[in-house]
Amino acid sequence: MIVVPFGARIAFRALGLCAALSLAACAEPPPPPEPEAMIDNVPVSRIVPGYGRIEDGEYVLPVVPPDYLAGVNRRAVVAYRGEQPPGTIEVDPHAKFLYLVEGDGTAIRYPIAVGREGEGIRGSFTVRRKAEWPGWTPTANMLRREPEIYGPFRNGVPGGPESPLGARALYLYRGSADSYYRIHGTNDLSSIGNSGSAGCIRLFNQDAIDLYDRVDGGARVVIRSYEDSVRIEGPLMAERGVQLPPFYRGEGQRPPVPQAMVPEDYYGNPAAQAGVAYIPDATDIYSEDGTMLRPAVLPEDAAAPILSSAEALAPAQG
Repeated sequence: MIVVPFGARIAFRALGLCAALSLAACAEPPPPPEPEAMIDNVPVSRIVPGYGRIEDGEYVLPVVPPDYLAGVNRRAVVAYRGEQPPGTIEVDPHAKFLYLVEGDGTAIRYPIAVGREGEGIRGSFTVRRKAEWPGWTPTANMLRREPEIYGPFRNGVPGGPESPLGARALYLYRGSADSYYRIHGTNDLSSIGNSGSAGCIRLFNQDAIDLYDRVDGGARVVIRSYEDSVRIEGPLMAERGVQLPPFYRGEGQRPPVPQAMVPEDYYGNPAAQAGVAYIPDATDIYSEDGTMLRPAVLPEDAAAPILSSAEALAPAQG
């Protein structure tokens, strides 16, 4: 047996450690991770199913950024708690939902925006006409009421990405008479889940296409009352969203509105909404005693809190 002095053993160990460190220093560093693929400036992993890019004939609809689709502000199959038969479209202009009633106790829930024309809608209608990429002409009432907004469009806007009716429209009739109410797409992403200054019942364009493909001519459309909205959806949901000022397409998209993004936890649970309300012009949900129940989720790149007041969200006037 060869006996190695204690001091020599320490030296050998030190030499071994130095050799290991030298090899580690010479090793190639791992390659940096590949950047994630993007579509319309949205990372592929964040694209919400059903809201991706759509090539529709000669037009292309871009991805809907996920910040506009938080909480209940997206399409979903849900348990239907209303009273309408299968095949009916039920519109809740208060909670800002449109339901396509299915035959198995479920419905497809679409988030909507309700314009000034849509705020006065009552009763029931029938879908008598459907159109892809429809053109739009302001009504005589629109021109008379707000000529500064609608005057430039008195001769109409052709169908396409700039049309206020978006990618699809359903035309609502009472009997054989056109009611001039429409269910249609929109270019204004921030309006969904809120009330606006113009338009009827609006959907994300991706949702307008989905609904259009599922609905036949002759479908019945029923408007839910405020009392039924509170009973079925709950007091918080029945007040979802804020009133927005006019949207000017040339100004670019406005930021998402937190008041439209009610957490899914509150959906279908009116009892959980008791005593819960939005503080005006704030971005969080509070109880009556002032306790914050759920903070708003802001975009990761938001430099400042997003306010909900019409003044804060109004397009800049140049």
